[in-house]
Amino acid sequence: MEELKEWHVVDLLKTTAEYFVAKHVDEPRISSELLLGHVLSLSRLQLYLQHDRPVSREELDRFRDLCRQRLEGRPVQYITGEQFFYGLQFCVDERVLIPRPETELLVEQALESLGMAAHGGTAKATVLDIGTGSGCIAVTMAKLCPSLRVVAVDSSPDALVVARMNAERHGVASQVTFIQADLFEPYFTAKLPFAPYSLIISNPPYIPRSEWESLQREVQQFEPEVALTTPQGTECYRAIAALAPSLLVSGGMLMFELHADGAAVVSELMALQGFTEIRVSKDYSAHDRIISGVAG
Repeated sequence: MEELKEWHVVDLLKTTAEYFVAKHVDEPRISSELLLGHVLSLSRLQLYLQHDRPVSREELDRFRDLCRQRLEGRPVQYITGEQFFYGLQFCVDERVLIPRPETELLVEQALESLGMAAHGGTAKATVLDIGTGSGCIAVTMAKLCPSLRVVAVDSSPDALVVARMNAERHGVASQVTFIQADLFEPYFTAKLPFAPYSLIISNPPYIPRSEWESLQREVQQFEPEVALTTPQGTECYRAIAALAPSLLVSGGMLMFELHADGAAVVSELMALQGFTEIRVSKDYSAHDRIISGVAG
């Protein structure tokens, strides 16, 4: 970025976005807006409302440091330590996956399955979130529906530190019980309190390891592979589907986020375990993304 005697917000955004384009940075305009907004403590809208605001030397130096990290491929969300999910701001870093918009559909359908509106509900229910990561699913559901009790499980103690932080941030720590447990260990179910559950929900690792090298550089270099891949991509679905009938109330629901090509396989796994009313929903890109079924 060329030197000017004095930078203003609009000039800095324009120049940075052009520089990111030249360097083949993904989402160059949004990246520049989020990074500068983080430095100036301004939203993207506020940046444009204050487009002629001067940027101090100290602010410019901080911004350039963040831009250098972005040029190295580090995701904006890890640089700023924040990601919005379902309208809520979550703490994120390399210990957890970055919450994706597609997962918001999972939360939306989960709330609907419990007979709760997207922004409130009074029905009492207990939910098990397997592979909670940042806690985005568990915390969002608890925040939107104060009557819910959520058990959030992850095998990673580091991820649970972040998840607990998010529960505290959104005032739902009393609603969410965090458990460190490995889905594949012999006594997994013995560690789970408050069973049986009305709903089991999971966005599990579902990318086959053979696809790892084809993923974006930002994903490969910075996001936790253990939270994304398994050898075949189906192991977690198989394990959860097998355990779920003994953990759900009669008529309870199992709900997963899917690999874009996983609907047929996961549907079969669920049917083999006695689930009925199996339904697949598509995401914003018309890919199969959410699958649900009812326990007998």
